[in-house]
Amino acid sequence: MSFHNSTLWEIRPSFKYDVLTFLNVLTGDPFYASYYPGEYERFEPQLTPEVREALAGIKRKIKDDGGGIVSAFLTLYFSAANAETLDEMLTAVRDSERMRETLRGTEYYSEEGWALYESVRPELETVFDFLLAICFSDDWCSCIRPGIEKKIEEVEVRLPEFNVIKAVESHLGRPLSSGEITVYMLHYSQPHGIKITCNRFLTDVAWPSSIVIRNAVHEMMHPPYDLRTDRELSAAIERWKSDSFLMAKVEHHDPSFGYNSFEGFVEEDVVQAIDQIINERLEIADDPLSRWKESDGGMHVLAVALYQIMKKERFGETGESLRGFLLRQIEAGDLKPGQVKGLNDSFFGESAAK
Repeated sequence: MSFHNSTLWEIRPSFKYDVLTFLNVLTGDPFYASYYPGEYERFEPQLTPEVREALAGIKRKIKDDGGGIVSAFLTLYFSAANAETLDEMLTAVRDSERMRETLRGTEYYSEEGWALYESVRPELETVFDFLLAICFSDDWCSCIRPGIEKKIEEVEVRLPEFNVIKAVESHLGRPLSSGEITVYMLHYSQPHGIKITCNRFLTDVAWPSSIVIRNAVHEMMHPPYDLRTDRELSAAIERWKSDSFLMAKVEHHDPSFGYNSFEGFVEEDVVQAIDQIINERLEIADDPLSRWKESDGGMHVLAVALYQIMKKERFGETGESLRGFLLRQIEAGDLKPGQVKGLNDSFFGESAAK
């Protein structure tokens, strides 16, 4: 597979993904209330006892017990289904074998994940039937879609300026599957930018174009490596489990933010460190001190450490792959276990003094 020299952008609305992200709100989860005040109250009187029970089951299985994000989990799985309307989504959830086969062809499939999806299929059928009954698609088309289409017009004029695919490939050290990026502009995805199958991701109508572009840089890197097949890298990353400062953040952050497994936490922080560097080169970056001091309760301490070492070694300019960089730094460099706290202390102390 060859590296790409350009980025082809496509941005569009999606009813399917807005339905699935809306479930975050419809469960009544307080975490999403601040992002969508009044939305739950608007629909709550229409919920039947059966639907309430189904929504509670979805939240309990995916988020409370599974440590995941309802919208992120479901949009990933339904991105492997050829279903755009509620009727088509019902057909897919009643017979999901084609979805399973499609997902198996990606790096996102696991038997554990599929078992979780199977466990919520009955609840999803109940909720989709309910949304059909209350004509949710009509509500979305009349109340939501016009605002999304207006925002798309504002954002899409800026996208061709940014060659995100080339920048990402040069930092990962490997080509992506395509030179195209598809962005789905949604109403209900806050506060999450979500990567789905292929070079596609979900963003939110509330965010400015700079965030959409930063989301593209970030989401195109997930996953930045494949620990299922790379035993050497997997073993090296496992060494970080002996870093007590890092593990305190892994084990004691707000689970609503996601990244509730060690592997998921590390992957997110690796990607955040690289996206900060790319965005600085594209001149669309947030201030790194403010970003990591405030983001997700200050949990991304590995990103802070990685960012400093990557900056010092001009990562992305020397031709070294991400895999090679991580192996070298974990085994014999500045990111051996026990180094993360000192790098964070140095970063915030020095940055605050500037």
